[in-house]
Amino acid sequence: MEEVLSLAKKVAEEAEVYTVTSEETPVRFETNRLKHIQSKQSRSVALRIVRQGKLGYAVTTAADAGQELVDMAVETAQFGMPARFEFPASTSYPGVKVYDPAVESVLIEDMVGLGEALIESVRKHTPELICEAGVRKTVASVSIVNSRGGQAHYKESSFSLGLEGSLINGTDMLFVGEEESSCHPLTSPEAVAGVVTWQLEMAKNRAPVSSAVLPVVFTPRGVASALVLPLMAAFNGKTVLEGASPVGSRLGQAVFDKKLRLWDDPTIDYRPSSRPCDDEGVASQRTLLIEEGRVAHFFYDLQTAAMANTRSTGNGSRSRGGLPAPSATAFIIAPGNTTFDEMVADMKEGLVIEQLMGAEQGNILGGDFSGNVLLGYKVENGRIIGRVKDTMVSGNVYQVLKEILAIGSEARWVGSFLQTPPLYCPGLSVAAKG
Repeated sequence: MEEVLSLAKKVAEEAEVYTVTSEETPVRFETNRLKHIQSKQSRSVALRIVRQGKLGYAVTTAADAGQELVDMAVETAQFGMPARFEFPASTSYPGVKVYDPAVESVLIEDMVGLGEALIESVRKHTPELICEAGVRKTVASVSIVNSRGGQAHYKESSFSLGLEGSLINGTDMLFVGEEESSCHPLTSPEAVAGVVTWQLEMAKNRAPVSSAVLPVVFTPRGVASALVLPLMAAFNGKTVLEGASPVGSRLGQAVFDKKLRLWDDPTIDYRPSSRPCDDEGVASQRTLLIEEGRVAHFFYDLQTAAMANTRSTGNGSRSRGGLPAPSATAFIIAPGNTTFDEMVADMKEGLVIEQLMGAEQGNILGGDFSGNVLLGYKVENGRIIGRVKDTMVSGNVYQVLKEILAIGSEARWVGSFLQTPPLYCPGLSVAAKG
């Protein structure tokens, strides 16, 4: 890295070298059986320069391509966009814990056993369930150095366990699933199996539903499938700069229900989305986005922050070593004081939505969503009576979150990108076949 940086400084006003090496071992099960085991190693070196005020960029996987990397970056700088920022100087970073050496020590046999135990546990409840499952461990090292003295080095680990199950009986198709992830090894299938078993129990009976406007409880997975992607787009500094965000001009204004609080936080210890700094070497921080329903802030990388005359929030992220762009790390919705059971008990007639299919294909920036209820339950007189079928719901994220009846008291992680409690909303348009 130092050699590449030295070569780049000879031909550019500023330079940055970003290196990531990783080793990933996924274990995959299909149709209830072990399908394949893989171990993949990768390494990439990315160079970003500012030459004559413009950005140049190149990336390689070769270990000894320093001069070639610099030459490619110089070539691209001729056509690069103007650099509006300076690379960060040397600074201190929060002590975010993201590495557990025990992950590297997990044996493949143990990963296979964990996946088999998960499938066995779920199929004890429903023997005819067809399961796909995955167990994955990853260890990566990230290093960043730049010409202003900034440098960051850290190691991270992640371990995940997930299952998707399907039960098909003629034209009746049931899909269930759950995932858990951590920077620590996961040693038990109980958490994932417990959620899937609950889903199967609630879905044992079928329940009819009429086309109407009905109150809805979104479970954490339901929130992830219907409501979060539009918010991630709306609070992205790049979207705000382009004038495409519905909340971009409403900083400080009340747009959502006053019970709603949302922030982005990559500083939580031992979460796979956490990190001491972003992929540009800017220190990680918790960024408040919604405070008591008011738009509080947006998230930025270096370039978009400079264009917006503000500071980077430490949200510069690279996809496989590509150019940085502002990206959410982990959205956190603050819990409320109402239990899930209390929400259900409050409904005379309504729905509980676990998973929408196709909601992300709507007008994401406008907040409109419409999707098939892949997994959802009918509520009558305060209790879940069964699963709904051939049902669609539609609405607008900003309308849904403008009036929230209650926010759940217990939050849960969905993957590594969202921690949320259930949300109880007064009404969504429901369309049922027939």
